[in-house]
Amino acid sequence: MIQYRLHNGLRVIMEQIPTFRSVAFGIWVKTGSRNELGKDNGISHFIEHMLFKGTERHSAKDIAEIFDGIGGNVNAFTSKEYTCYYAKVLDEHLPIAMDILSDMFFNSTFDEGEMEKEKNVIFEEISMYEDTPDDLVHDLVAKAAYGTHPLGYTILGTEDNLSAMKPDDLRRYMKQFYNTENIVISLAGNVDDGVRELIEKHFGSFNNSGEATEYAAPDFLGELLFHAKKTEQNHICLSLPGLSLTEDNLYPMVLLNNAIGGGMSSRLFQEIREKRGLAYSVYSYHSSHIDSGMFTIYTGTAPKQTEEVLKVTLDLLSEVSVKGISEGELNKGKEQLKGSLILSLESTSSRMNRLGKNELMTGKHYTLDEMIKRIESVQMEHIRELTSSLFSVPFALSMVGNSDEVIQGFRRDQLVSK
Repeated sequence: MIQYRLHNGLRVIMEQIPTFRSVAFGIWVKTGSRNELGKDNGISHFIEHMLFKGTERHSAKDIAEIFDGIGGNVNAFTSKEYTCYYAKVLDEHLPIAMDILSDMFFNSTFDEGEMEKEKNVIFEEISMYEDTPDDLVHDLVAKAAYGTHPLGYTILGTEDNLSAMKPDDLRRYMKQFYNTENIVISLAGNVDDGVRELIEKHFGSFNNSGEATEYAAPDFLGELLFHAKKTEQNHICLSLPGLSLTEDNLYPMVLLNNAIGGGMSSRLFQEIREKRGLAYSVYSYHSSHIDSGMFTIYTGTAPKQTEEVLKVTLDLLSEVSVKGISEGELNKGKEQLKGSLILSLESTSSRMNRLGKNELMTGKHYTLDEMIKRIESVQMEHIRELTSSLFSVPFALSMVGNSDEVIQGFRRDQLVSK
């Protein structure tokens, strides 16, 4: 791993892998929906879209044709706390990819006609999302957990907000957050030392200095939210406060999640789907932010089975809160986690993503051996300490379905130790 700064202070991190023939290249920006004010909600994602809509040198069609012509991929994504623009190409085509991606990043025109067309594209994306209740319910539980805090905002924003946005609004937002302290260049693959000159050529003249984004930790509110929608199933999320990206006991959290609902052998999957046949989709996941996190369980089930599914889920969580997990579950989770880490090393994209996100969000990097050592060091006492804090507050609950009668009958503080 190589880390350094350009002459303008921009951070670069890369991993040279001479046995590969591809290169993954990403521009990471520490801004997302969490940085937005209420009226700006959706602007981070809108900017991400608009950077593909043309520069002085290249039209949107040119950009697509150039990457198709070299057999490469170019894309972007926006999250709560960061935005990433990336490309994956053959090593010989990296100069072309970096030229085009840097042009998009610095010189997009934000043409008003293109903006209006892209607003309609995002309106369709919002409509598609709202027509997908098993996606919608996850945004709803974030709002139930965080209320009016920006972590409770949707990434897509609202039609009213987007309709009002003008080119100067996007430029103002980029001027504030797209600065040298908030940007990381990440690469992984078959690159040599000559890539330094290439990066300096395309990014070294960027001079928008500023301060790195700082966040205020949210309170976990543990509320209940229901969205009425005509559906065949009730879609339900239950969330508890999790851990931040910087906490030492993040691996115990990942292992606990694996045991509860992280795979087909997990307790939730076995109890609700395999043993009782109450749901097709049931799982849990943990999402970490820079200063907070959420542990979430999702299930979709028929209205007549909703009460039983919730009761089984809460009984299972209650058992975990009292007894923890077994040594067998802990050891199995360690092997699963080690396997996923090692398999991810076979992808230049995964390596680039890990390097970029770690540098941007925490500034900390661990070798594979160090990560495996940290996984192996997790003991049952770490899991017990974690469960005692995990179940210390009322859970947040959200549902998309026809009626909220069932969920109104569940006390959200019933897992809290008395």
